Amino acid sequence: MRLVVQGRAISLSHLTHIHRIIGGHTQFIQVGEFAYYLPIQQQDTAEVARFCAEQLLDCAVVPDQQRLNQFGLCVMDMDSTLISIECIDEIADMMGIKPQIAEITEAAMRGELDFAASLKKRVALLKGLPESALHRVIEERLQLNPGAQAWITACKAHRISTMVVSGGFTFFANHVKQLLGLDYAVSNTLEIVDGKLTGNILGDIVDAQRKADELVKLRDQLGLKPEQTIAIGDGANDLKMMAAAAIGIAYHAKPVVQQQATYALNHTGLDGVINLLSA
Repeated sequence: MRLVVQGRAISLSHLTHIHRIIGGHTQFIQVGEFAYYLPIQQQDTAEVARFCAEQLLDCAVVPDQQRLNQFGLCVMDMDSTLISIECIDEIADMMGIKPQIAEITEAAMRGELDFAASLKKRVALLKGLPESALHRVIEERLQLNPGAQAWITACKAHRISTMVVSGGFTFFANHVKQLLGLDYAVSNTLEIVDGKLTGNILGDIVDAQRKADELVKLRDQLGLKPEQTIAIGDGANDLKMMAAAAIGIAYHAKPVVQQQATYALNHTGLDGVINLLSA
């Protein structure tokens, strides 16, 4: 096993202190600009975890067999995972109702509201918004999260197929797919008539169960084993998808997601996934 410690705040004194906690004779090995790992035996790392949390560092104990070259599929959430915004909140801002919709979004991401019902409620409030507002969100507000491009580049280098599965909308998911060069994209479709949003969603909603189902369906299509899959997300509606994967990674996620994930990244970008699974 290996103890992976990373974060922009990392220093030699941090590594020295962690080494003192762990003991042993092996040394930290650098795997990234702000990332190191230490080969360890099976042992209690709770004290290390507490120290890293205090020092704003991410740490994880990763089995040796979990390396990038052992995986074949990564499925990711979009809003607040691959990109830095919640698209529906930014659309709402165009109508001057962002606070009302953002409150519903937050409650849904914490798992306090049924996702499908909350999405229908939020989209209904967007009725009458011109389609041009969606273009403005892309042009003015949509940005990739740190490390997103590096992570996808690493996936391509290791022949890992990539898919964004979003409870958001095709207008943005297809843009992100093209921007990052992802292989697949699945999301919800806003109904637009005469250049304006009707307040309705077309077809079945991409909710928590649909996200998990899409992962399993693509995994089977690609002829992969369950242990060859990765899922990354930040909200409660990502939990079933993460549970369906061999490893679920909580990216700057809500507490309920961090508690159930295999690994959590709170202080690094998405390139932190590379460091977790590097050789």
